[in-house]
Amino acid sequence: MKKDIRAYGYEELKAEMQALSEKPFRAGQIYDWLHVKLADSFDEMTNLSKDLRRRLEEEYEILPVIMEERQISKLDGTNKFLFRLYDGNMVESVLMRYKHGNSVCISSQAGCRMGCVFCASTIGGLKRDLSASEMLGQIYQIQKITKERVHNVVVMGTGEPLDNYDNFLRFVRMLTDEHGLNISQRNVTVSTCGIVPKMLELAEEKLQITLALSLHGSTQEKRRRLMPVANKYELSEVLAACDTYFEKTGRRVTFEYSLVHGVNDTAEDARELTAILKPRNCHLNLIPVNPVRERDFVRPSRKNALNFKNNLEKSGINVTIRREMGSDIDGACGQLRRRYAEGSGADISARGTGFVSSGEAGAGQDSHNRQD
Repeated sequence: MKKDIRAYGYEELKAEMQALSEKPFRAGQIYDWLHVKLADSFDEMTNLSKDLRRRLEEEYEILPVIMEERQISKLDGTNKFLFRLYDGNMVESVLMRYKHGNSVCISSQAGCRMGCVFCASTIGGLKRDLSASEMLGQIYQIQKITKERVHNVVVMGTGEPLDNYDNFLRFVRMLTDEHGLNISQRNVTVSTCGIVPKMLELAEEKLQITLALSLHGSTQEKRRRLMPVANKYELSEVLAACDTYFEKTGRRVTFEYSLVHGVNDTAEDARELTAILKPRNCHLNLIPVNPVRERDFVRPSRKNALNFKNNLEKSGINVTIRREMGSDIDGACGQLRRRYAEGSGADISARGTGFVSSGEAGAGQDSHNRQD
């Protein structure tokens, strides 16, 4: 079985070249082709000898991440991509343009096993984890397709990143490596539904990435109704892990809160949230819930969402309502992949050729505000 060469770190690639009796500088050349020039094949590596390229082809592979469909919002230019992996699994990524630079939201798994009841990504369960190279590949393909530099990365697409911890950690180290894209750790955000042991493990890495907790409920009982993971980890445990992350890294935590009309958007919820967040140096991101066909949750009106936000602000909570982007395309996490799986994706003749769909109505997915 061939080895996934794009998943090797810089020093690891040096060791691989040494095993092939090649000089160390070859590793630098290859790493540059893979992570700076974004080569998809060994034939592109023209400063390597034909013999070395042949040997690389025999022993290694560059796992493909191929664009299957692309949707472009006519409202704000947000791009949503559906990528096909080597085994036919599909993942989604989103490019959002801001004044401070381009943000990309990527997937860390094909499917998800966390079971959050308002999320389309978890319908159908977990298919498999993504390798570090497949996570990087989403960013690399977006840069190649758009010919635009990515400045900020949010791991908040399909999947639970901390359920794929080792690959996620490798991905972060390679994404921020000076020999690759060299994106600042401060421009990377990871979202988790609250896997406490992995949150604590991540804190010990002392990275400068932003941790975002999917909170969604103001009490343990309310959280448990929406998120099965709450049956395993008490809210008090999750919040303590967030505190530990802040203590170890100095990076304030972002709390994500999907507003569901009549479920978690009451005045009582606002009071309970205030009690949780007031003692903490944090930021709260309110997200009016994305409509999902298979669920009967309803997003609150703009007025109700603003009232909820104002109640929190009056209590001294640092809070924003997430800016909706790509609302005229399948912006919500999992919707494009889900629609494709049901057989209503793009015509086969257009797949992978730059086809742009007009999309369906759906709520936008957005990256975090920068918390540097």
